[in-house]
Amino acid sequence: MNLSQFLRQNAEDILVQWEAFAKTLEPAAALMSNDALRDHAHQIIKAIALDIESVQSEREQIAKSHGDGPTRLPQSAASVHGTLREVSGFSLVQLTAEFRALRASVLRLWLPTIGEFNEEVHEELVRFNEAVDQALAESAATYSEHTDKTRERFLAILGHDLRTPLAAISMTGALLVRSKSVEANAVIGKRLTRSAATMSSMVNDLLEYSRTQLGGKMPISAVPANLGEIAKAALDDAASANPECVFEYASHGDLSGIFDPVRVQQVVVNLLANAAQYRAKETSVLLNVAGAGDEVVVSVTNFGPAIPPAALQTIFNAMVQLPVEGEHSGRPRTSLGLGLFIARETTLAHGGAIHVASTDAQGTTFAVRLPRAVEPGPRRQ
Repeated sequence: MNLSQFLRQNAEDILVQWEAFAKTLEPAAALMSNDALRDHAHQIIKAIALDIESVQSEREQIAKSHGDGPTRLPQSAASVHGTLREVSGFSLVQLTAEFRALRASVLRLWLPTIGEFNEEVHEELVRFNEAVDQALAESAATYSEHTDKTRERFLAILGHDLRTPLAAISMTGALLVRSKSVEANAVIGKRLTRSAATMSSMVNDLLEYSRTQLGGKMPISAVPANLGEIAKAALDDAASANPECVFEYASHGDLSGIFDPVRVQQVVVNLLANAAQYRAKETSVLLNVAGAGDEVVVSVTNFGPAIPPAALQTIFNAMVQLPVEGEHSGRPRTSLGLGLFIARETTLAHGGAIHVASTDAQGTTFAVRLPRAVEPGPRRQ
């Protein structure tokens, strides 16, 4: 059987191996469905089979082996795959590894079926490798293009969102200079403090994001701590920054363990701020901390429109933010979409896991499960 026929007839076996390998590419793959892991793999395999059968000149083959071959469609399956993997939080190294694994699995399945390694088999292998290289080049190109656009949007949003609290601080300072009322000064001072807290939170998230993007690991300084006390401190911070929101707190079980109090508090603050932002009007945000066995679980629930299933696949990625329906707060909110990303990275650094469930009836709940002692998190590819 020639290679192109083999690819078509054995596509499902190849896809099973593709999916199994994609599952290992954490943390991005951890929250993805099987269909999302396969993405455009079937179309890529069909395109490779078609490419092997097409008539090409030697010059065209050389160009394709360099990743410069023509794309028959305005947007090929491989190029769409590159964009979706970037959106899903895969690294460029992980994207490249998928095509390396595809090449290896196809050859491992096909070579035992051939009777004799002749000139025809050699030619098919050459054409196959050229087609895989071209698909990889298309994926990498769109991945990089989307990364560049994201970076430009990130800087634009940053400039816009920092301008709002800065303007509030400037205006508040001018009011303080003119005001002679102690009571008025207290109100103005709270506004100033809130704007400063907003900017401080943005800067902290930016620093953590930059550290992870540069290949560093979230630093953890674990000490004996009580997660109930950490949660209450986070609740105070969130309440100060969101005075219009009512927060409810409950806890039970043994909440002691070995955590990084500062990092975990930031996780809870980010989840509470996110819940306050997306809750429906006149509803509360629920914070629950429970200890059982070898782990402690922190859950934050808000009641509002359910998160679309498609959005759940990417909600923990940087630069992802859902639209807010019926915003009721005059307080400026950040749009960087880093809060949940930082929460996930910190949770993974503790060796824990973070999950989200969202329905119209039950609301949206983010649950963070932390072992009582810090364990190595999954290695970033």
